[in-house]
Amino acid sequence: MSKLLEALENGVEVYDLAQPLSTETPHSPNHPPFRMSLMRRHGDMVRNDGSSAANEILVTGGHTGTHVDALAHVSYEGKLHGGIPAEEAQRGGWFKQHGIDTMEPIVCRGMLLDIAGLHETDTLPGGYGITEDDLDAAEQKAGLEVRPGDAALIRSGWSRNFDDAEAFLGHKTGVPGPTEEGGRWLAERGVRATGAETIAYEQIKPEIGHALLPVHRLLLVEYGIHIIEVMNLSGLAAAGIYEFVFVLTPLSIVGGTGSPVRPLAVVQR
Repeated sequence: MSKLLEALENGVEVYDLAQPLSTETPHSPNHPPFRMSLMRRHGDMVRNDGSSAANEILVTGGHTGTHVDALAHVSYEGKLHGGIPAEEAQRGGWFKQHGIDTMEPIVCRGMLLDIAGLHETDTLPGGYGITEDDLDAAEQKAGLEVRPGDAALIRSGWSRNFDDAEAFLGHKTGVPGPTEEGGRWLAERGVRATGAETIAYEQIKPEIGHALLPVHRLLLVEYGIHIIEVMNLSGLAAAGIYEFVFVLTPLSIVGGTGSPVRPLAVVQR
């Protein structure tokens, strides 16, 4: 505890790895958009002392904006991670097993694998497949090794397109992301979670869309590794930070398949 207090007293810097949530937030065609509306405005009701309050209603999907996937999100041949029958788990309209409420908060070592920086570009081209060789080279460039229990975050630079929904979705251009072999490279290193800047943590080829998502199947079903999507990793890359304390906790949505999150990277000044 004394070392922790000493580190806090010396000062830490926190990097927000989330994108903002608004009605303009790009969303997958498979998931509902984010919507917010004021249900009560200041002045609708004024208390005797002159004070007033406002509040809103939120409508969103668990996979809209920066979010984490529960292990219940994907099945393969009717089974969730660990061989659990998906039909039984989802009976009643919510997941009795592997829902997002069963995901423990994450505080662990985080590592940035800057693939865009590796290729000396601001943004990888649409449809680019991030391979084992890319991940090996990014690891070597950082001078660090991905270790069991880490959160490995992959930067493609795609967050630069966030304000242009059509470009960010990349249906015509494709979207950069890990290939199945790249996903297995991470899984075999025993990562606890892995994240990226795109809506789908996958290599998406032009005009293909989300017809096949093999990396989701691999990570969520085969290995039980949580996926974080729609991250913003540009601040870490600009600062040249490759190793940090990673903090993430989902909302405890009982039986949900995902949750909005605001992941943080904490480094000592």
